[in-house]
This record gives sequence, structure tokens and C-alpha cells, in this order.
Amino acid sequence: MAGLEGMEQPRGDGRVTASRWSPTVDDERALKAVELFGNPTEAEVPLPSRPESAATARRLVQVVVLREWGLTAKIAEDAVLLVSELVGNAVRHTGARVFGLRMRHRRGWIRIEVRDPSRGLPCLMPVQEMDTSGRGLFLVDKLADRWGVDLLPRGKTTWFEIRVTDR
Repeated sequence: MAGLEGMEQPRGDGRVTASRWSPTVDDERALKAVELFGNPTEAEVPLPSRPESAATARRLVQVVVLREWGLTAKIAEDAVLLVSELVGNAVRHTGARVFGLRMRHRRGWIRIEVRDPSRGLPCLMPVQEMDTSGRGLFLVDKLADRWGVDLLPRGKTTWFEIRVTDR
């Protein structure tokens, strides 16, 4: 149904199904994603520009934030939600075949970047309570401590940063 992407849709029998991501440390699919695609803390990980790549990006972020960086489930949950929004924008609005995912951690901050070949800038739009789309950057703006876009000679990097307490 147009305009209802990401919304739960009823099945033919009237029941509603939903697949929800759960921030569990022992998510084997997250570890498998690192094996298959690479570690986004070591180098940019290229992912195909398809809707299902959002799940891969979420898993990569989850495993890095929880296992490698040892941060809280709340930080992981926020980072997973925000990377999903950035990936969704890259997949829907850029026409790219591939986008890149990169993660960085420095004292007190994490930074997650999504690079794509489009130089079209994302636009933070006002949202209303009943809007079914267009909330991605609104969520990024509300949950991230900082976010922005760096224009590149060929494309752009959209990023967000979250303040963290290092253990």
C-alpha cells in the first residue's frame, strides 16, 4: 500500500504480523553479518541499496555497540533506530546501487555514517502526529546529540553522533 511502508499490514486471515528487532547481546545473526559484510569500525562496509539492507545495518550496529564497544542496550537501541532511518533514506531517495556504513568511537561519543553517491541533501521536514512517512530525520534530530551531512566530490555522508559514557 502506498504511503504505508514499514507499517504492520493485516494478513489475509485478519491477523497482524510484525517482525521486530530485539537488542539482545547473543544475536547470532548480528555476528554472522559481521562475518559476511565486514566490521564497520575497521573500514566502510558496502551494502546493496535494497530495503533488506536496513536489517543488515541494524545487526552490524547492534553487534558493534553491544559486544565490541560494551555500551548499554539503550545506546544500541537508539543507534539501531537511527541507522535504520539513514539507510532508509539512502535506499529510497538516492537511486544508488550501493551505500556505505561506517562506525567510529572516540572518548565520550559514537558516530555512525551512511555514505551514498547522491549529492542531494536530506531535508528535515516538520511532521504531524498522523504522518505515516517523512519522520526519519525528525527522529535523528530528536535522538542524536549531533547530526549532519558532509558533501563529498561524489556523493555525501549523512552521520549522527550520540554521547556515551565509556566504561
